[in-house]
Amino acid sequence: MRFLALFVFMVNVAFAQNFYAVKDKAINGNSYKMDELKGKVVMVVNLASQCGFTPQIEKLEELYKRYRAKNFVVLGAPTNDFGGQTPEDDKGFQAFCDKNYHVSFPLLVKQTVTGPKKRDLYKYLTEQTAKEFQGPIKWNFEKFLIDKNGKVVGRFESSVDPLDKKITKKIEELTK
Repeated sequence: MRFLALFVFMVNVAFAQNFYAVKDKAINGNSYKMDELKGKVVMVVNLASQCGFTPQIEKLEELYKRYRAKNFVVLGAPTNDFGGQTPEDDKGFQAFCDKNYHVSFPLLVKQTVTGPKKRDLYKYLTEQTAKEFQGPIKWNFEKFLIDKNGKVVGRFESSVDPLDKKITKKIEELTK
């Protein structure tokens, strides 16, 4: 029994320090492992379909298309946490993104990014990274930038446009 408790503790410690150990689900229901992103620069964004920032999805798609040949990925994480601004189910959200923004970047299933039941990806991003990037998600479209080694190197508030020079300059540096 003690061995099992020690093993569980060690797994949790390893998870806490490694972005690539996080597992999630793609919007189609298939497993999505962050280790598939090794060697890539990643921007994780919590998305919503009926938010004032929703037009950023178009800019996120543009950012993805601009840099994907340089091993850059946008990873969308839909949530209904803020004002019920994503009322659709996964299929409905996927259809919304396809119809309105022709999204080609990967999307995860809709899940919470706040509170005690938040998805593991957001537990890692908001609790287990460098202190400067920790803290609760304040609203839809917060952006986390992760380098090729799985380290969070930037966090941008919802109001920061995905094509803002602060973001594109950092992506260009990281994708060299």
